[in-house]
Amino acid sequence: MFSDLADLFTMFPAPVVAGIAVAAISSLLGVFVILKRVVFIGIALSEVAACGVAAGLVLGLSPFACACVLTTLVVAALAYPFETERIPRDAVLGVVFVLASAASILLVSRSGFGLNEVRSLLYGDLILASWSDVGVILGVVVPVAAYFLASFRPTLYTFLDRETARASGLRVTLWELGFFLALGLAVSAASKIAGALLVFCYLVVAPSAALLIARRLWAVMLGSAVVAVFATLGGLYLSFSRDLPTNQTVAALACVAFGGAAAWRVIRFVMARARGTAEGSVEGERRCSADTG
Repeated sequence: MFSDLADLFTMFPAPVVAGIAVAAISSLLGVFVILKRVVFIGIALSEVAACGVAAGLVLGLSPFACACVLTTLVVAALAYPFETERIPRDAVLGVVFVLASAASILLVSRSGFGLNEVRSLLYGDLILASWSDVGVILGVVVPVAAYFLASFRPTLYTFLDRETARASGLRVTLWELGFFLALGLAVSAASKIAGALLVFCYLVVAPSAALLIARRLWAVMLGSAVVAVFATLGGLYLSFSRDLPTNQTVAALACVAFGGAAAWRVIRFVMARARGTAEGSVEGERRCSADTG
């Protein structure tokens, strides 16, 4: 196993670096996505970015630039306060998801690409990441991470209690827009190699697993990044050693981690209930003895 891991780092250094970078930034941003309770925006933006990648390849333009333009337009549109409208934001996200999914298929169906190229385009393939992909990813991840750290507190206050944050003087719409623009850039950079499925997995599955185990925010964010990174490394290893599809293997391992976290939470709940029942029985016996005496 260790020799295979060494071979993995030796033969595929670019996919390892790209996978760790994408997993770390996506899982950290995903914690805020779940706190804001806009989980569907993750899959919608992932699909929009994939559509942008498809458009770029078909039109002979930069896939990353096309993905950035489309995701930025969608994020700007979603910044509209839908709370006052008859149609909620989730409904609009659903329309965006369906449109982007259909457009991606229509674009590649007229492209003349082969089956493997279409599959790689729509679903990504992390193990095929190149150093040029790594350069694009790091060029986006580093400034996005810097912005995330710089805007951490106001964004957190805005997401946890929007009305209180507004009353305290925070420009909540601006902070929300800034976060979702950063999210859109990160998703755009990741989509070419990770695909919509894996990006959505990093944004939702890894943070959910961490939230099931940890209580403090710093522990949740650390746990989310750990789950995503280890699922990525494990998926790359299994893909390399067992000839499995990389992105789907990574996603499956992340779901296994989520299942383990859910099982651990159930076990803790059952143990706490059993302990409480036992303590209640002992206390009842003591009171009964005291009354008898």
